[in-house]
Amino acid sequence: MSMSQTVAQHVPYLRRYARALTGNQASGDSYVAATLEALVKEPGLLDMAEQPRVALFRLFTRIWNSVEVNSTADRVVNLVPAERHLGQITAMPRQAFLLVSVEAFSEEDAATILDVDRHTLQDLVEESGRELAAQIATDILIIEDEALIALDLENLVENLGHRTIGIARTRSEAIALSKTKRPGLILADIQLADGSSGLEAVNDLLTSFEVPVIFITAFPERFLTGERPEPAFLISKPYQQSTVSALVSQALFFERNAVQRKKRAAG
Repeated sequence: MSMSQTVAQHVPYLRRYARALTGNQASGDSYVAATLEALVKEPGLLDMAEQPRVALFRLFTRIWNSVEVNSTADRVVNLVPAERHLGQITAMPRQAFLLVSVEAFSEEDAATILDVDRHTLQDLVEESGRELAAQIATDILIIEDEALIALDLENLVENLGHRTIGIARTRSEAIALSKTKRPGLILADIQLADGSSGLEAVNDLLTSFEVPVIFITAFPERFLTGERPEPAFLISKPYQQSTVSALVSQALFFERNAVQRKKRAAG
């Protein structure tokens, strides 16, 4: 496959990323065009020793961070209400959030794209989580029977700016806690202390209200074979704190977007 063919298959994803970064398709396309023009003039700018998609995004990032094509290098414009939260994240954390949470790059690849080390990338993702939480902070229910893990998760989400309504060790405790205050997000293990199922607990809760769910489990196969709620995300134990941080922000961000879309469709 020629270099032009290789690049062409990744351009739609680069346009999506650029649009989310700038908040405007025309503005995003200006940066994509500048990237492609630079590549036509100097094909050597694309390091083919890297994965082609990583190399293309890395070249785009160099241009985004150094050349102001349309005077909106650090400003997202014309966003629908739910997406304005993203526009209020500063430039580097916003890029880290989008690369990891939207474009699904690994931490290693995202760090390469941004030309930072992995630790810096994790810091940027956590910063994006805090900045998003400042706009869309919510109450979180943790369903986890291992005390140390539960406390770690509680500290993590509260450091991001969210609130914990409680920690449930069993299915019945989860149902009781949700009756006192409805959560905006659930973090749940699948296998609980009394032999009950976090998956069943969540399905019980979702008969009364809709909320995004993140399952954090050592038994991912039970999630894949059980009756899964939607929207739901999966993290395998042992987990990285930066992974949980990114996924919490992703789940809440896209939940807000989905709510806004439903409101617009109903109107």
